Amino acid sequence: MAMSEQEHTERQPLRVPETLQSIAGITWRLLIIGIAFYLLVMALNLIFPVAIAFFLAMFTTALADPIARIFMRVLPKWLSVVLALLLIFLASVFLIGRVIGSIVEQGPALAEAISAGITEIENWLQQGPLSLSSDQVGQVEQKAQEMLASFGQSAVELVVNELGTLGTLIVAGSVYIFGTIFFMTTGREIWKWAVDWAPDRTRAAVDVCGQLAWNNIAGYTRGVVLVAIADATLVLIGLLILGVPLAPVLAAVVFVGAFIPVIGAPIATLLAALVALATMGPTTALLVVVLTVIVGSFDGDVLQPLVMGRTVQLHPLAIVSIIAVGAITLGIVGALIAIPVASSIYAVLKYLTGRDPNHPFPPDQTADDSTVDKVGQPEPAKGS
Repeated sequence: MAMSEQEHTERQPLRVPETLQSIAGITWRLLIIGIAFYLLVMALNLIFPVAIAFFLAMFTTALADPIARIFMRVLPKWLSVVLALLLIFLASVFLIGRVIGSIVEQGPALAEAISAGITEIENWLQQGPLSLSSDQVGQVEQKAQEMLASFGQSAVELVVNELGTLGTLIVAGSVYIFGTIFFMTTGREIWKWAVDWAPDRTRAAVDVCGQLAWNNIAGYTRGVVLVAIADATLVLIGLLILGVPLAPVLAAVVFVGAFIPVIGAPIATLLAALVALATMGPTTALLVVVLTVIVGSFDGDVLQPLVMGRTVQLHPLAIVSIIAVGAITLGIVGALIAIPVASSIYAVLKYLTGRDPNHPFPPDQTADDSTVDKVGQPEPAKGS
């Protein structure tokens, strides 16, 4: 006897919608990636000083690599590497010396001016349209001080705990020095050895992923130094035009803050607004705030795209969120390294998901002499 249409419909197995299947597939894959990333972070946390030393070695290599290649046109490889590292060392000592010298020389006056600026703001909060009571202002000030103290204490504790012992400093310093030297001199062999451990069918993809990650880290490292110098110079010129006192030390603070993208330089420039408020009145302070907006816009819309190019392809909101996560987890160190790490991961994921067809590294090449140059820097494909 024929089965009725109703009975046939009732006995059909339930079918999961394709949309739900896609969401479930993406979800469990993301969970696996998240677990793997968490385990990687935990492993790196166990060897934090060594990991930071390797990362700083990569930063130094990225800065010294173009200089070494210029020297290699007329000098032997080892001599070119030594001269490039020496030049980077002298430049770093000069810049750090100027920044620290300005802060030490004018630090007390800067602290006094900032304190006076905060007092002006407190008076405005009490006597201005908000009409806050002294207790309310005191509570806000206390909470701000507690937040800053907690952040500073966590950053200091992290550095002291991880690098506090002499033995750890020696080990981390040795890893940094030897890592930089070997990255500069035998980067090609190191990378080729690492890629050779990958299975044959994934070796080309691993090679491209590594090159994309290094390309982002190297481009970011070079770019952020140039952006920091440009930001500090623009702020110095602007403050001198406005006649704000302590302009050199404020520019030095901006230089340091610019190493944290998007938010670092504007936050540092706001200190100049406090100094201007205390020494020259609200009109000049407002002009400094305008200067902060101009520098921040010029940094995000012109300098970073021009200098860094395709290196940091993250939305400003994503950058701020990533910096916040890095600062909460690893303090100042996390805020500094969050963006290059995140941008490298983003570039690799774009390649693996087929969303970056214009990347400069061909996917059909393995890690041979044609894809990595003499000092470990990946070479773009010809014609790209």
